[in-house]
Amino acid sequence: MIRFHKLFTPVIFLPILWLSGCGPSHDIQQQHLSDSIAPDGVIYCSEGNPSYLNPQLDTSSTTSDVSSHQIYSRLLDFDEQTGRIQPALASSWLVSSDGLTYTFQLRRNVEFHQTEYFQPTRSFNADDVLFSFDRWINPSHPYHEVNGGSYPYFDSLNLAEKIQSIKRINGYRIEISLFERDSSFLANLATDFAVILSAEYADMLAVDNRQSQIDFYPIGTGPFKFDAYQKNQFIRFLPHLGYWRGVPQSAQLIYDITPSSAIRFAKLVTGECDTIAYPSQAEIDVMRATPNIVVEEEPGLNVGFWAFNTSKPPFDQPIVRRALAMAIDKNSILDAIYFNSASRARSLIPPSSWAYNSSIKEVSYNPIKAKELLNQANIPAGFKMTLWAMPVVRAYNPNAKRMAQLIKNYLAAVDVDVTVVTYDWHAFRDKLSQGEHDSVLIGWSADNGDPDNFYRPLLSCEAIPSGTNRAMWCNTEFNALINAAIRIPDVDLRASLYAKANNIIAHDIPLVPIAHANRYQVKAHSIKGLSINPYGSIRFENVVKAPKVQQIDNQDGRP
Repeated sequence: MIRFHKLFTPVIFLPILWLSGCGPSHDIQQQHLSDSIAPDGVIYCSEGNPSYLNPQLDTSSTTSDVSSHQIYSRLLDFDEQTGRIQPALASSWLVSSDGLTYTFQLRRNVEFHQTEYFQPTRSFNADDVLFSFDRWINPSHPYHEVNGGSYPYFDSLNLAEKIQSIKRINGYRIEISLFERDSSFLANLATDFAVILSAEYADMLAVDNRQSQIDFYPIGTGPFKFDAYQKNQFIRFLPHLGYWRGVPQSAQLIYDITPSSAIRFAKLVTGECDTIAYPSQAEIDVMRATPNIVVEEEPGLNVGFWAFNTSKPPFDQPIVRRALAMAIDKNSILDAIYFNSASRARSLIPPSSWAYNSSIKEVSYNPIKAKELLNQANIPAGFKMTLWAMPVVRAYNPNAKRMAQLIKNYLAAVDVDVTVVTYDWHAFRDKLSQGEHDSVLIGWSADNGDPDNFYRPLLSCEAIPSGTNRAMWCNTEFNALINAAIRIPDVDLRASLYAKANNIIAHDIPLVPIAHANRYQVKAHSIKGLSINPYGSIRFENVVKAPKVQQIDNQDGRP
């Protein structure tokens, strides 16, 4: 009998389980984190608990950071330096002349994780690709409804509807056919969410009716394998000795779950953590001045925004949304929240994108005009509305609660009474998906460099039920433009269509783009091989922790 400690709370996750032959035997309920860390283990101070240990089911960066590049591999990857698509589990691929058929040659001799709860009998092959894709594509697949049946990233792109078929040519070759050309298809297969699971593991779980375990006790082909998790405390991974790219150098990878950014920084200074998630922008200068701490900075492929729930009156009126947008001073908000670590957003996509349009006309700060527009829309003085603020730190919005208070003050000046609303992160996102908000401060970090990765998940009609379109905005003309753009391989022609789409957004104002924030990597000087990934979540496979060197006293040479 093998004991499962409590992985997740019963409301959202799995309860305590007592199952035979299927789970980690490590009882860590009374175990202190510091008692179990190898000297060369890498400790990452993360900001929260993941929803799952499978990014297929969740677009939260917390889930992706834990699982995407640690546990799993994909058919394709992005080169972090160039953004080019490169081979991963697919060693090569061919695209038909009409752009509708993709043939992937799969890599051989790729081993799945061996754990106490699963011992694979074969290596990765085409069956694993078919299982991993069919799960989110096919509603009748036996695993489709397991753990909720929601695949928000794929749903927001309407990707399942674009795929005509997936065929197994042989054990190491598959063919994917599309209904129409999609210029971003390969890029979507390289994102954090297109991970490959083990079909053999799924079959084993199904025999004992334990299918829900697949997303909590994960099996992948990535550089680290799951070992133990204590909610609100830590997650521990061990190196995957059979990793197809070479054995990771770290004896352990620990996620020390630390919600407070100040405490994360304190742990970094004291050596309790080697690197931290989401450093506070207000403390960046202090971090740069701290001995043995390295701060790296790059422009981010992201956008922080204020979205209006256009499915609710009076936010269904463009004139009301324009008035509210005019009531706030974005420059002052940037100064107060981002501390010179972000650029003002003119549109959804950042200036580094090839589809960026500098001629887009922004809404200017004009509270007098804002009041006039509210009067024209018959919005009474003292009108009450809610502004939802994320409870978590994100690069695109490092302090949503403070930003909400600033916006509340601006709107009070135009006689709008704002109530700031927040919940814990899981409840917050669930309630947003149900459309309970009037407006919300949130954002998006791109998963690839294609502009479609901004427009489609955030504002397409298909992204409303998936929960990524927080504005609940559906504009058929906008949808037609982004659908036409994705079918065109020519970049200049695509850019012209996106310019028209930008004009529609600027006219309708379903959301107010606020900032494109820089991304930071803050780490101990001893950590090597950790870089900022511009196309998704953090990666630890190449990270090495240098041994501590004794300091020498210059006076007498003694250590």
